[in-house]
Amino acid sequence: MLAQATKTSLTDSALEGIRQEILDGRWAIGERIPNEPTLAAMLGVSRGTVREAVKMLASQGMLETRQGSGTYVRANFDPSTSVLRMRQANLRDQVETRCALEVEAARLAAVRHTPEDIQRLYGLLAARGNSDDPQTRPGLVERDFDFHAEIVRIARNRALAETYLFFSASVQEIIKATVDKEIPEPDMEAHAGLVRAIETRNPDHAASTVRQFMAPILSELNRALAS
Repeated sequence: MLAQATKTSLTDSALEGIRQEILDGRWAIGERIPNEPTLAAMLGVSRGTVREAVKMLASQGMLETRQGSGTYVRANFDPSTSVLRMRQANLRDQVETRCALEVEAARLAAVRHTPEDIQRLYGLLAARGNSDDPQTRPGLVERDFDFHAEIVRIARNRALAETYLFFSASVQEIIKATVDKEIPEPDMEAHAGLVRAIETRNPDHAASTVRQFMAPILSELNRALAS
């Protein structure tokens, strides 16, 4: 157990060392970082420890490993810090961010959907159930998220989808807050209206429908902040 703890500590130390070098601008975005032997010597750890640290930084989005080429700097900021700050933002700010993402998703989905997409949305809507029905409330947050995430998928924009998934934990917390804190939760008809708006293939109408859908929630959150 002690050996494992020591290994973990060394990996964390190596990770922080590499991260700090990136944050300090030692290597620019797109630049290849030194190879494992060089980093190991620089950090005073083994090549295996460097390998684990690089793998973790790659999973966090700061580095990118290219087979047969090396490891490159992907971002010169710490995504984990950004996530923490975002999660510490007030609920209204988070809902406004969710609204902005879903407005654009609905706009693109209106243009790019297939008949099968619409059928799947109606299926997810039926599975979601109505928040006013006590029998369907258990698991409602997860089913509601599945419905909205499907609209994002139908937008067929990888960057938008990745951004939405990046915020997914916070979005689900937002949904749970609307259920548990008596914040207005759009009913089944409002959700069906989203599908119908997308089905029209009118992107402006779809975007406007999302704004109307979110308006009661934002109004209540603004009122709560002002009080």
